[in-house]
Amino acid sequence: MLLATSAITALAASGVVAAARAASAAPLPTVVINEVESNGGTPADWVELYNTGTETVDVGGYIFMDSEPRTKAIPAGTTIAPGAYLKFVVDENPNKVGLGAADSARLFLPDGTTLVDGTSWGPSHAPYTWGRCADGTGAFVQTTASTPGAANACPEAAATLKINEAVSDGGTPGDWIEFVNTGDVPVDAGGLVVRDNDVANPYTIPTGTWVAAGGYLVLDNGTHFAFGLGKGDSVRLYDTDGTTLLDSTSWPTGTHAAPSWGRCPDASGEFALTTAATKGAANQCTDPGTDPGATANVKINEVESSGGTPGDWVELINLDTDHAADLTGYRIRDNDTGHTAVPFPAGTTIESGGYLVIEEDALGFGLGSGDSVTLFAPDGTTVVDTTTWPGHASVTWARCPNGTGDFRDSGASTKGLANDCSTTDPGTDPEPGVEVWPGGTTLTAVPTDIPLSGDLSGLDYETPVLGDPILWAVTNGTGVLSKLAPGAGGAWNGASGWGEGKQLAYPDGSTAPDAEGVTVADGGSAGGVYVATERSSAASSTSRPSILRFDVSGTGTTLTATNEWNLGADLTATVGTIGANSGLEGITWIPDAVLTSRGFLDEATGQRYDPALYPNHGAGVFFVALEETGDVYAYVLDLTGSGFTRIATIDTPGAMEVDYEPETQLLWAVCDEACDGRTATLQIGASGAYEVTHRYARPAASANYANEGFALAPQSACVSGQKPVYYADDANTDGVSLRVGSVRCTPLPGTGDGDGDPGEGGNSGGGAPTAPADSELTPATQGGVTGPSTARAGSTITVTVGADRAGTRVDGWVFSTPVHLGTHTVSAAGTIRLTLPATLAAGAHRIAVLDADGTVIGWFAITVQPAALGATGADGAATDAGLALAALLLIAGAGFVLLRQRAPQVE
Repeated sequence: MLLATSAITALAASGVVAAARAASAAPLPTVVINEVESNGGTPADWVELYNTGTETVDVGGYIFMDSEPRTKAIPAGTTIAPGAYLKFVVDENPNKVGLGAADSARLFLPDGTTLVDGTSWGPSHAPYTWGRCADGTGAFVQTTASTPGAANACPEAAATLKINEAVSDGGTPGDWIEFVNTGDVPVDAGGLVVRDNDVANPYTIPTGTWVAAGGYLVLDNGTHFAFGLGKGDSVRLYDTDGTTLLDSTSWPTGTHAAPSWGRCPDASGEFALTTAATKGAANQCTDPGTDPGATANVKINEVESSGGTPGDWVELINLDTDHAADLTGYRIRDNDTGHTAVPFPAGTTIESGGYLVIEEDALGFGLGSGDSVTLFAPDGTTVVDTTTWPGHASVTWARCPNGTGDFRDSGASTKGLANDCSTTDPGTDPEPGVEVWPGGTTLTAVPTDIPLSGDLSGLDYETPVLGDPILWAVTNGTGVLSKLAPGAGGAWNGASGWGEGKQLAYPDGSTAPDAEGVTVADGGSAGGVYVATERSSAASSTSRPSILRFDVSGTGTTLTATNEWNLGADLTATVGTIGANSGLEGITWIPDAVLTSRGFLDEATGQRYDPALYPNHGAGVFFVALEETGDVYAYVLDLTGSGFTRIATIDTPGAMEVDYEPETQLLWAVCDEACDGRTATLQIGASGAYEVTHRYARPAASANYANEGFALAPQSACVSGQKPVYYADDANTDGVSLRVGSVRCTPLPGTGDGDGDPGEGGNSGGGAPTAPADSELTPATQGGVTGPSTARAGSTITVTVGADRAGTRVDGWVFSTPVHLGTHTVSAAGTIRLTLPATLAAGAHRIAVLDADGTVIGWFAITVQPAALGATGADGAATDAGLALAALLLIAGAGFVLLRQRAPQVE
């Protein structure tokens, strides 16, 4: 019989087990969100609810919300019978809630605070609907049809289920065949037909056999199929008609599939004899001394683009000093998408700490001036490493220090050896007092689907509690605010409902404030977006240095300011005349808690800053950059009107933009091309005043752009010790207004020296990370992550963390008694896979996910059932439960459940 580590989906689909939900205090109703129509619904956007339980549930008064705090109640007296559906139209009066391309659907109890269920999608609408697969219990995926009031239409297995491994001799307990779901959504393999090289005894896979995304399905001889596998035999997979061939493989005549016959690399490569049978797990295609997971430690190290011997070449380095790295199927391409990235041959490896040189002939193309090389994983799309150079290097383009540093001209060509950095010391100051930029050397254009054709000025990066990150951008002159959402391939596209941006207006309705800077305060954009302006474009010869606040929750195309704080009279009293085009250029916001903890000096009182002296100011202070002086000024704003108090004047080397970095509590002052693109960091010193701590040159390979916008991504975006930083080029140089570079991630206190993997920051000592306190799992943090409402002890579940955290490291925990579920890297789809302990007690639990800094990203309630037969680590009681479960499955006609690859401790 097949062993199961993730059987709950198949069980629920067979009607054997009823899912149940539980919160930390009292059990929640057995109602789940099952399907969502966010675009083109009849008569409008709708949400389908499903009752997974055995009793009727009264959902009258339940509250629906999208990603914003807009509420719509389900009419009183509405009930859902067991196993029944309810279609609830949300985008209709009263209190209509329209759903966006990147949005959420959340269901609360009538108290409006207790979350029953929720899901998020994006960055675009699903082609049909966003629904659970398997229906009612599975993870959310894009369905293949809209089915309100009926079972969801889930993707078919024919397109993504592949034969992956087979054993014809010496298997346990006998011959077996393994299939893999190569897609990113679960599929039902039911009805597909399996044969060997004979037409006799075909085996039809039972209906309701679900295979998780990336998961495995194993069929055993005797238990499932009746035919045996022999020497020189075949495995063939047919569609449900029994005649349409979907996949097949044959092993050599006179040879058994032993130890096994499998795809190398696993799930994607050609078939070959493996070095070991790996039933229900990734195929072992190399010597056990080779670490297939070492790919994260392989980097491009040196590039020859002109005058090489015998031609151009690319050198790779394996930074893992303990394992060889298997690069079978990896490939390299330059910046010409018309070139073919040729997969590396099977068996291509780099010894631990060694080098691999790919010659021009093997690349299949030459490298040019102003070119790039990108190393891709075997799937051909996942970027492992990349570098771009502005022109041919004088010698070679190489990392300094060797293997880990930024790219720059080397001192000598060192093909297959450590790089020569003797003449390019990265610590050399470009001028006294100005340091080398602490990040990547280049800036690259950011793809976007909205026209940014010049005058792009301020930027601000927001990470909402729920949903994808937001990049706010303002365009001066025309006074347009744009809301950008992350897209594929590093793009930032116009958010749903925002088109090409929204026109800004003063409180009196007059349009086109000369918008130069943008920020959000506590509560994020839900509490308003603040814009720094120089003047009104309708009166361009008159200075009007103002801060404007906008409510961005509406659907109109024009945003009228709710408040204006005109700082002109206060500033001119001390700085003199302010030119019409020399007003406020940048704005950021710093929390009171940070300022008070560091002893910030309030120049208005001459004492340490006391927030209690400023009623109605919120929870922080606004800092603005003034072009006239290049300095920064701190203001406390009366949010109920137009009053303000200046509490600090901060001398800087030149500021056209400001940004606050919460992780380091640094204030960044950024200058444009007028001062060669330099930046400075400032911190509160012993006197209570802000002092310059560092001055940095612009990235070494960057042109001197007119960068008037600057936004640092959060620590959660760190990948390989670097995080993105975005720049707005006011001059639209070379037709590009928005670019991205990188900056070194600075660890928080107690997280190490910053030279290691940023995802391990909370575990720098080498032990397990610190468990969160139970008190941190509050209603405010509930719902930041989502997962299944039920699971079996010992099973592996998929948890959605959010695509905005793709590539970052997070930690999973299960409560009540906290048990660490490992450190994991968030996938490109925004998910991680957590394996529940087989010994976990049945009943109500909570799953929490923490970021690398130990902050709770979110949590959800889950009901755990006893471990199934064969679950790793199960005790005798769990085994008995598994036998009973197997009997139920046979009675129900399911035949078997699925084996799924267990997630490793660190993904």
